[in-house]
Amino acid sequence: MRSAYAIVLAGLGAAAIASAAVAASRDTHTMNVQLPDGSTARVKYVGDVAPKVTVVPARVTPFGLFDRSMFDIQRQIDAMMQEVAAVTQMPATLAGAPELNVAAFGNAPEGSSITVVSESNGSKTCVRTTEVTGQGTGKPPKVVTKVSGDCGPEPAKPTA
Repeated sequence: MRSAYAIVLAGLGAAAIASAAVAASRDTHTMNVQLPDGSTARVKYVGDVAPKVTVVPARVTPFGLFDRSMFDIQRQIDAMMQEVAAVTQMPATLAGAPELNVAAFGNAPEGSSITVVSESNGSKTCVRTTEVTGQGTGKPPKVVTKVSGDCGPEPAKPTA
């Protein structure tokens, strides 16, 4: 008899717990709170009175400001490097623009130089390239001038 009484009592307890869970699930509400960083916090509560939610910004240390600054600088560097990569993938000759040349430093003979002057007035562009190559001790340098684009008369030649 005692075991039957215990089983009935356990059954009633289980039913009470189940009905309380069902009642609580009907009374559960969800509140979405927009956070300062643009994300959303979802707050679940039980009852008819919504909780008071306060968002307190974290204390910013000088190191935190430094980290944020470094992050911004790195982001800008990454953006610039992507632009450089995009430009290097462009065709060498754009519509109406003179060819792009890549300059390299290295094994130029002593006394050599290259001067590039580009002039543009918005509708016309002129590029003058002067290359001076050293021929060795006691010999005059070799001077080669190239002109491309919409250029007027050639300026006076440079003297050695």
